[in-house]
Amino acid sequence: MNAPIDVSFFARNAKPLTSYRPYWAKRFGTAPFLPMSRAEMEQLGWDSCDIVLVTGDAYVDHPSFGMAVIGRVLEAQGFRVGIIAQPDWQSAEPFKVLGKPNLFWGVTAGNMDSMINRYTADRKIRSDDAYTPGDVGGKRPDRAAIVYSQRCREAYKDVPIVLGGIEGSLRRIAHYDYWSDKVRRSIVVDAKCDLLLYGNAERALVEVAHRIAAREPVEQITDVRGTAFVRRPGDPTADGWIELDSTEVDTPGHVEDHINPYQTTSEQAQARGQSCSKEEGATPECDPQVRPITIHRPQATGGVARLPRDRTVIRLPSYEQVRSDAVLYAHANRVLHLETNPGNARALVQAHGEGTTARDVWINPPPIPLTTAEMDYVFDLPYARGPHPAYADEHGRHDGATKIPAWEMIRFSVNIMRGCFGGCTFCSITEHEGRIIQSRSEDSIIREVEEMRDKVVGFTGVVSDLGGPTANMYRLGCRSPAIEAACRKPSCVYPGICQNLTTNHDPLIRIYRRARALKGIKKILIGSGLRYDLAVKSPEYVKELVQHHVGGYLKIAPEHTESGPLSKMMKPGIGSYDRFKAMFEKYSEEAGKKQFLIPYFIAAHPGTSDEDMMNLALWLKKNGFRADQVQTFYPSPMATATAMYHTSLNPLKGVHRDDRAERVDIVRGEKRRRLHKAFLRYHDPNNWPLLREALKTMGRADLIGNGKHHLIPTFQPVTDGGYQSARKKNSTPGGGAPVKGRMLTQHTGLPPRPGTKSKGR
Repeated sequence: MNAPIDVSFFARNAKPLTSYRPYWAKRFGTAPFLPMSRAEMEQLGWDSCDIVLVTGDAYVDHPSFGMAVIGRVLEAQGFRVGIIAQPDWQSAEPFKVLGKPNLFWGVTAGNMDSMINRYTADRKIRSDDAYTPGDVGGKRPDRAAIVYSQRCREAYKDVPIVLGGIEGSLRRIAHYDYWSDKVRRSIVVDAKCDLLLYGNAERALVEVAHRIAAREPVEQITDVRGTAFVRRPGDPTADGWIELDSTEVDTPGHVEDHINPYQTTSEQAQARGQSCSKEEGATPECDPQVRPITIHRPQATGGVARLPRDRTVIRLPSYEQVRSDAVLYAHANRVLHLETNPGNARALVQAHGEGTTARDVWINPPPIPLTTAEMDYVFDLPYARGPHPAYADEHGRHDGATKIPAWEMIRFSVNIMRGCFGGCTFCSITEHEGRIIQSRSEDSIIREVEEMRDKVVGFTGVVSDLGGPTANMYRLGCRSPAIEAACRKPSCVYPGICQNLTTNHDPLIRIYRRARALKGIKKILIGSGLRYDLAVKSPEYVKELVQHHVGGYLKIAPEHTESGPLSKMMKPGIGSYDRFKAMFEKYSEEAGKKQFLIPYFIAAHPGTSDEDMMNLALWLKKNGFRADQVQTFYPSPMATATAMYHTSLNPLKGVHRDDRAERVDIVRGEKRRRLHKAFLRYHDPNNWPLLREALKTMGRADLIGNGKHHLIPTFQPVTDGGYQSARKKNSTPGGGAPVKGRMLTQHTGLPPRPGTKSKGR
């Protein structure tokens, strides 16, 4: 039985995207590409743009690129939309290329956070950028959303700025910033934007655009879900709200004995070894002026639970508090994640500044997810499905020096859903897209496959992916709309799969079969990450996947083998992987195919001990895996694991100031992070000296030797002593040319592809 997505609370409580009266400029029709120059505007008959979008990515008119989706949605609403992609940010002049926007600026850093895009997990600058023609790095500034907003304000200071994208989403409150190693203010304050739209913003943006077009002042638009903005003290738009104070956590102290009502005040003090005499200093019990603190709660029948959620706001600890107090930072992070379900979330407010600089950052509840009909509307818009012609070479092509790697990766793929209910603490998908799955209809997906087959240059009949954030969450959801709207769990699959979650993969199986039966389609691969603990609930799905949609290798992400780090990640135990592996091998054998799983693991995640990494290395060796690309924990803003990293506390278990608080082992410092990566690459001779030293320190010198049961050998060959980044030919020794016959795959311990010989390593 499929989840009743379109009859849920969410479908009933949102204005449909298609219900707005189009803006008058709709008469200009549809642009082949949204214009990036005045010349293109003139060809379209435009004298100005209603909205100008500024992005840190190259402009690719494809539904996998956020700016293209936003631009086409606004165009469908009747607005004239221009795009300024990767502008030179050294001055405001490049931001004037399309003229003054009639309504507002739309600003984003791009599909990726600009800091994660530019820096490695070790804070080293990357030389590449997959969202730039030619894979060239340095085409966007650090903290691009802030810089672009500043330049937009300089260019035309009276034009409202609407900020969006994942960089803004993950910085909507005061947040720990890994690159500066400090807590930064909300991006709403630093960017000085008029409005921040977080999450998938189509619904909020369409409403905001029409209201600004109707001449409503942007500072009065304070009631749109999925938005954040600044309110000054005394702002009349805040009248009528009930505020819940959550600026502190419990602070248990000494519990006083009950007072004996038959004792005099003097006798009570004497029983405590105190005195009421003036000479000895009167105690509080003796002073009639001293009164106990009274906590005033909002006057509402039934207490906090009965307060009207649409008029209740939770006050988080201020920026100044969370900056200096790790406990309050962890507390604020926990409250934020508890208020993420659009069905029951309340508004949040966080003070920034003091005195004359005091202002509140107000965060409205998350946006209502799109219905299936609205998802179809968004994805069926007339995308050109390729990069803007401005990036083409002299032959009109987008390969070679003009290739945009991010587009190449999704060029022949189709996005079938949004959202993720996994709740992995290191991942930002849930914070950005939410945990309510938003699925397209089968017909819409098939139309896109056919359009790709018929229109996209270079299509060979192989679809690289039918997926999304997670490959197999399509149309999965809660069995009960009422429970779905009321649930506050951070994950539907941890510590186990919720009994209210549907795990029926039949709709996905039907799509796979219908798509691969289309004329001209040779193969459909599944490139998105697979949630294997869900997959094993549907053996028919695993069989369909393994026998028809795997191209030799299938990537999955157990992330670790040990319970300590897995509990901090909110990931299932390695037993789920073993069950899926058995099914994978069974169905591969039945089909007569040699196929292999490629598991991904994370090094240095909060809660990971050196012994945990050693045990993972032993597991890898026992199972014949040699990890080539090593993923090190990267603290992204607002993630729960990042709160653990910054505070050494576990917000999943509640936050306290006493011994009830769970402390988390944090992997800090370059040497220890290198050690954890070295355990993942136990087979690399460059890592053996570091591992020998660590194993001896850990009392596990028995793992050093030349037998099959040893982790690393006693001998040390001549090595270059380095480790090259996975982003740049890290499979080649010493950065030299690839050796003939040696595989350049994710795991060099796997059997070679047909026609090659593995010489080992």
